[in-house]
Amino acid sequence: MSILVYIFKKAEINLKKEFNSKCYEKTDPVSVLSYQSYDEKTAKAALQRLLSPLGILEKISEGSRVVIKANLVSAMKPDEAATTHPTLLVALCEMLIERGCEVVVGDSPGGLYNSVFVGRVYNATGMHAVERVGARLNSDFSQREAEFPEGKVLHSFTYTGYLDNADLIINFAKLKSHGMMGMSCAAKNMFGTVPGVIKPEYHFRFPRYEDFADMIVDLDEYFHPILSIADAVVGMEGNGPTAGTPRQIGCLLASHNPHNLDLLASKILGFAREELPILNAAYLRGMTPGSPEELEVIGSTDGLCLSDFERVVERRSLAFAGDGKSPIKRLFSKIAGAILKTRPVLKKSLCVGCGICRDICPAKAIVIKNKKAVIDRKSCIRCFCCQEFCPKSAMKVHRTALASLFHRKKR
Repeated sequence: MSILVYIFKKAEINLKKEFNSKCYEKTDPVSVLSYQSYDEKTAKAALQRLLSPLGILEKISEGSRVVIKANLVSAMKPDEAATTHPTLLVALCEMLIERGCEVVVGDSPGGLYNSVFVGRVYNATGMHAVERVGARLNSDFSQREAEFPEGKVLHSFTYTGYLDNADLIINFAKLKSHGMMGMSCAAKNMFGTVPGVIKPEYHFRFPRYEDFADMIVDLDEYFHPILSIADAVVGMEGNGPTAGTPRQIGCLLASHNPHNLDLLASKILGFAREELPILNAAYLRGMTPGSPEELEVIGSTDGLCLSDFERVVERRSLAFAGDGKSPIKRLFSKIAGAILKTRPVLKKSLCVGCGICRDICPAKAIVIKNKKAVIDRKSCIRCFCCQEFCPKSAMKVHRTALASLFHRKKR
């Protein structure tokens, strides 16, 4: 081995140690850039302006194998705003390949984790565009088992085997509303490391929102992507993360710390940190500040913050009311949570009785009767898998009348 190759390999090993052994710090800066459209001519320059101040790509050595973990939740077209836009992925792949990297783009959508099912998702989401610049789409659909004794709640789990071939992982998320967690962005995107058909099992293992949130934070800690980026040019509001409405947000965000990125994203969408279980879990574990004002922000959110972003839920701040030490505040939180809690409800006119919701429900709380889905309320754990993966958007996140009144008063 020549001395030059040895130096490159040594630098690569040191980079992996630097990022993978370092905990996410509250002080990790977040870069934000106003960017209004998916213009192929300007996307690469926009990403360069976004990422250059962080200095992370500059540390990646030639020959590094980089996996870009995209959000490919379902076989949906790019303009439906549920998945990471291919124009941005192409630009990032080109930047990495110019540095001499081997690049693979992948994810595990909801459903079968095999070449046929995922291939349909690649086709629908426009992912083959990355092949034109020399990147590859993941074709390894093996599964691996991980032991993670350091995790808070997730001590063992199954994950997508192609990640073992990565020297470094870049997490490229989509900013969306989310039926269970309120918001889906950088931290939540790493749930895609769990094979699609196994995801419902994790909802059943962690039915409490707090535990599910800690599970997501554990996944981020285990895989520890060196960089998280959020496609917030056009996000999704309303009945997200797959059945909502595209919403122009007009920006890109990036950070080494996915929780800091999410904290700034929460400000843009109008959420408080306490309203988002994953973000709150990261805060309680000392991984992110308590408010966006404490972040080191490169760029400006002026003109980006939305006052009318349509949320899925309104109960988050009540679910985490108080400091958890006062018995009265804990009692109030439980009562308020019970009164204001949301649930999946079927819009019968849209249901075709396909049975996907029944098959994916981790609690086995859904049956098909007379070609319509029927939910057993006593068994439902409100994970909203049925809402997320219904191909006809027949499952809706439903607020109680009191929650709707609270929503209007807050607006």
